[in-house]
Amino acid sequence: MSSLILKTIALITMIIDHYGAIFEPFNMDYRIIGRIAFPIYTFLLVEGYIHTRDIKKYITRLITFALISEIPFDYAFYGGVNWSHQNIFFTLSIGLLAMHFMDKENGFSSTKNISIVLGAATLATLLNTDYSFMGIVYIMAFYFTREISTIKRLGIVGIIMFVINLVGSVGIQQYSLLALVVIALYNHKVGWKNKIVQIIYYAAYPLHLILFYLLNGR
Repeated sequence: MSSLILKTIALITMIIDHYGAIFEPFNMDYRIIGRIAFPIYTFLLVEGYIHTRDIKKYITRLITFALISEIPFDYAFYGGVNWSHQNIFFTLSIGLLAMHFMDKENGFSSTKNISIVLGAATLATLLNTDYSFMGIVYIMAFYFTREISTIKRLGIVGIIMFVINLVGSVGIQQYSLLALVVIALYNHKVGWKNKIVQIIYYAAYPLHLILFYLLNGR
């Protein structure tokens, strides 16, 4: 299963999740399906970071779409501008920056790198980004296990996710562990890739939120 297929699964399950949150808030089936999306995105973020040729462009792209997506995010979920909750691109951007800064500090053992992790989690919490500090923990779990064999890696990540889900969310978040089954099928291949496809997958986030806002008629 290529990264493109993983990305497609993440996108579809995320849209299903958002549909449920906006149009069917009392139907948990949509939200359960949606729990699969974010762990896949965090896994792909780490893979993208490992293989990127230009970290500055990667970071710039994430931050740009974080800013572009914020108004659509606010209107889709709150019916207007709302500074209390920031979209998922902010979480991913913070996680990407944390990985970059930690690599510059030569490993997790240093006090500075521990501070970077704690700082990233704190920033995500203060900004109240989607998934907040939990999102940073997910990213760091995949990042620090990147050189471990797949089965052992997913086992460790699964334990970390289970514990942080208990601490930071409600019971439904445990369904996010199902994403690890999908990730286990990853074949380390990119799949079909070009700039247009890349932009489409990024743009799908704000565009589907705009569509949901219009359909919701707020």
